[in-house]
Formats: sequence, structure tokens, C-alpha cells
Amino acid sequence: MEESTVSLEGKRVLITGGTGSLGKVLLSRLLTGEAGQPAKIVIFSRDEAKQHEMRLEYLHAPAATDEVIYDNFRRAVAFRIGDVRDYGSLADALRCADVVFNAAALKQVPTCEYFPLEAVRTNVLGPSNLVRAICELNLPVETVVGISTDKACKAVNAMGMTKALQERVFISANLARTSTRFICVRYGNVLASRGSVIPLFHDQIRRGGPVTITSPEMTRFLLSLDDAVSLIFAAVAEAGAGETYVPKVPAARVADIAAALIGDRQVETKVIGIRPGEKVHEILISEEECWRTVSRGTRYVVLPALPELKKEEPASVAVLGREYSSKDELVPKDEVRALLERNGLLVEQVAAASTRELLR
Repeated sequence: MEESTVSLEGKRVLITGGTGSLGKVLLSRLLTGEAGQPAKIVIFSRDEAKQHEMRLEYLHAPAATDEVIYDNFRRAVAFRIGDVRDYGSLADALRCADVVFNAAALKQVPTCEYFPLEAVRTNVLGPSNLVRAICELNLPVETVVGISTDKACKAVNAMGMTKALQERVFISANLARTSTRFICVRYGNVLASRGSVIPLFHDQIRRGGPVTITSPEMTRFLLSLDDAVSLIFAAVAEAGAGETYVPKVPAARVADIAAALIGDRQVETKVIGIRPGEKVHEILISEEECWRTVSRGTRYVVLPALPELKKEEPASVAVLGREYSSKDELVPKDEVRALLERNGLLVEQVAAASTRELLR
């Protein structure tokens, strides 16, 4: 299948939660012009410190150059303080947006288990505020992309439950607002993203161990941040209203990832048990969803369950004969290190990259 090309040429782009790991890579890719040159990119988040750090990175300015904020809104990349939980600040930001990437989320599984209502406020009420503002204010937003997670599929934890509801909020919004296309992307563990296991392993290895593993049987899909952004671009280019894009990606045992990163170092590994709400295996497509899933090139597409949104009928035989799980078709143990090396994620590669950044 020929890959579609996304065009954001001249578009005004809003990234909620834009100071996170995904937001940074998304901004970097947008600035290359590969998706066309947006007229404006707005980073919307509630963390002023992360915004300022990101602003300096974007400008390649020394940390002392505080005055860069003064012409914030005249630049191609603008930074806006706000919170998806707050209808007013979000509505104000949406007034100048054609395309919205909703990356704002509470995403750490144990945190959401201890504070489930906080997860609801960000992961469910935030998207609801976004939809409400577009509908009530009749805003000319063309596309909204909801960033979801494997944990939304067969959810067993608060983070997954709230993300599953986010998917439903956006998919059903297509019925209330036909002039705006609401779509979703769903993917699993992102390599080296903030709060993921690889940065934790790097830190533990540098400290001399032990490297902590929750379960020897635990598996995870392996997706780079660049692959995640490519999935988002593909969805913007191709997806119909209410569709959810899922990548076809390799998976590996977390224990094998740890062993590959440790290499020949004399570092102990320690099994500490599964954290509150954590799954042993990631699932990106459930058995029930298999019957409305189609294959498009390097991606699966879960078609909307709502009959009013169905424009493509799935095959009479399910594309997937079983749920799409990280426990199936694992990368062999001896190939995991090569996969990490290709993505620049070995401990020595990350250290060298950090040194180059400091010397830049």
C-alpha cells in the first residue's frame, strides 16, 4: 500500500501537553517541514518550567536569555500556559487552531491508581472540554487527534480506563460536530519516553545496579518516539472520522531489554513484583475489536463501533485471528541489543549524545 502524505502547510497547530517527550519530538518533526510548513505551532501545557526549557531549546539560546519570552506570540512556535482541565484556557487556545494533537495526559499507571479522580480530570474531562469548546464556540478546527495507549484496550487500571473513555469521547464527538474530524492513535510502550523503563534502566546501570524488573515474563511493544509521530502523521493523512490507528511493531521481554542494556557489565538484576495496576503484557487490539479492524500498510485501523460512522466494512474474516498482544512474536533475545542500538538507546550511546548536547 502506498503511504499517504500528510500536509499541514499553512495550518495552525495546537499541541496540548506539548512539553512531554512526544510533544518535543512532534515539534521537531513539524519544524523540518516534512508535513508541510505550519503557519503556527502552539505548545499548550501547565508547566512553566518545562515550557521555558523547551523554548530555549527551540531557540538554541543560553539559559540566561530570559527575554525570549517577550515576543513569544510573534514567533512560529508559541508557548501558552493552560490546562485541559480548565475550559476557559483551553477554549482560548483553540480559537487559533486548525489541527489539534491532544497529548495532555496523566499516564503513569501507579500514580493513576492512587489518584484515579485526577486521572479522570485530565484524561476524560480534558478531552470533553476540548470537544465542548469546539462545538459550543463553533470553532473552525479541522482535525483533532487523541493520543491513546495500549492500556485503553481491555483496561485493568485507572490510567487505561480513563484513556478508553478519552477514545469514546473523541469518537462520539464526530456525531455532534461533523465539520471536525476526531480520530485517535493507540500505541504501547514508547522507547525512552519520560517515565518509561529504559531511562530507569539507564540510571540504575550508571549507579551500578541493581536493575529492577517487575516480572521475568513481562513483555512490551517497542516503538520509538519518531515511529509514534509517524503514526500520528499517517492518521492525519488517511484516517476517517472515528478511526483509531495502531502500529505494527515488534515486542520483547523487559528482562531481555535489561540484559541487552547491561551487556558485559557486572550489574545485578532484581525482580521486585508487578506495580499497582500494571499489566504483564500489552494489548493493542482486543478480540472484540479484531472484527472491525482492517490493515493499511504498516498499520492496523480499528474502525468505529458506532454504526453512524462506519464508512468501510471490515472483512468477513477478522484480519487478526486473536488479540494483538506483546506476548506474541517476540524479538529473539540475541536481537534485542541490535534493535536498541539502531534507535541509539544503548547506555553508552545516550551518554555520548548527552555530552554532545552539553558541548553544543
